[in-house]
Amino acid sequence: MDTDKFKMGWLIVAFDLPVKTPEERKRYTDFRKWLLKDGYQMLQYSVYIRPCVTYARQLTHIDRLRKSVPDEGHVRAIFVTRSQWEKSFIINGRPAKVQSPEGMPEQIMLW
Repeated sequence: MDTDKFKMGWLIVAFDLPVKTPEERKRYTDFRKWLLKDGYQMLQYSVYIRPCVTYARQLTHIDRLRKSVPDEGHVRAIFVTRSQWEKSFIINGRPAKVQSPEGMPEQIMLW
C-alpha cells in the first residue's frame, strides 16, 4: 500500500461571503486575493484548493485561514487525502467529458 497517498492531500476551502455593498465586495476580493497569494488555486467559484504534504502543514494553513477570514460570511475548510482526491470524478458539459483530477505538485528538496 502507498502510505504517502494518505499523508498528503488537498485542503479545500469553500466560502460564501456577502457581496451586496461595495465594502462587502472589497472584503470578498481581498479574501480571494489572500487565498491566491497563500498558494491556493481556484477549483470553482468560491472553492479553492491547496496541496498539503503533512498534517502539520495543514494545521499551519488552517491557522492562517482563521486569521484571514472576513467578519461576515461562511468559510469551510476540508482536508481530502491524496488517495481520496485521486478517486474524484470531474465531469464537464454535455456530452459529458471526464478528466483526471489535479495531481500533487512535485516537491523540491533543498539541502
